[in-house]
Amino acid sequence: MRQSRGENAGAATGDLRPVATELRRNILRMIQAARSGHPGASLSSADLVTVLYYDELRVDPADPSWPDRDRFLLSKGHACPVLYAALAMKGYFPLERLATLRQIDGILQGHPDMKKTPGVDYTTGSLGHGLSIGVGMALAGRLDERDYRTYVMLGCGEMQEGLVWEALMSGAKYGLDNLCAIVDYNRLQLDGHNDEVMPLGRLTAKLASFDWHVIECDGHDLDGIRAAFAEARRTWGRPSVIVAHTTKGKGVSFMEDRVEWHGKVPTDEQFQQAMAELEVPSA
Repeated sequence: MRQSRGENAGAATGDLRPVATELRRNILRMIQAARSGHPGASLSSADLVTVLYYDELRVDPADPSWPDRDRFLLSKGHACPVLYAALAMKGYFPLERLATLRQIDGILQGHPDMKKTPGVDYTTGSLGHGLSIGVGMALAGRLDERDYRTYVMLGCGEMQEGLVWEALMSGAKYGLDNLCAIVDYNRLQLDGHNDEVMPLGRLTAKLASFDWHVIECDGHDLDGIRAAFAEARRTWGRPSVIVAHTTKGKGVSFMEDRVEWHGKVPTDEQFQQAMAELEVPSA
């Protein structure tokens, strides 16, 4: 069944809180089964991805290649567990497949692969490339006179890549108001804090200076995320970028804001503790 863009708009935040929690539980189940993966960045973006797939994106799980679907690119492809969990929960493939993360010849590789996974719009994971691809998709939509929107999620460490800023220039040049970038701004990357590795400085001011419409939100406030996407849809003549302030490892106490959980697998005891903390609340 095709989902209309914003079909749940106006619904109570509580409607999606259990979904976001179950999404996090599936992320941990996948990583635990594979004994490999990136929990921190997957958990920080879980609320954003929940709103995308359950409220914002116009998609049809029964027809992943539908020409008029909205496009979503997870440029920070190492966080693919969050995308795989959302796709499975939406019905692109059976939930049981989540237990096959990172298996050789499986459909759920360590980075999203459009040739293997239903619902993946482009192969990503080499950081810095996703926004350029998104610019091309958005421009193609305009040239083909289709009304789909393109969404690209980037990590804050990824914002240090030069190609991102070339894409920002291109998006503004072509006035791509059908393009929305999302920065998962958890301030941590593989080697430490952004400010220690390569400071981003006044990120929102820099993005605005590239003539993008900049929207800030709490990346864990479901209503705030919905409002940010709605504002992006109302913006004409230039692309939008949502700077979502998040916490790496959000939802699991011992992972939150801890750089060591960028790509670390919990022990069996830690996994049980995390799942206990992520008990699905009543709707």
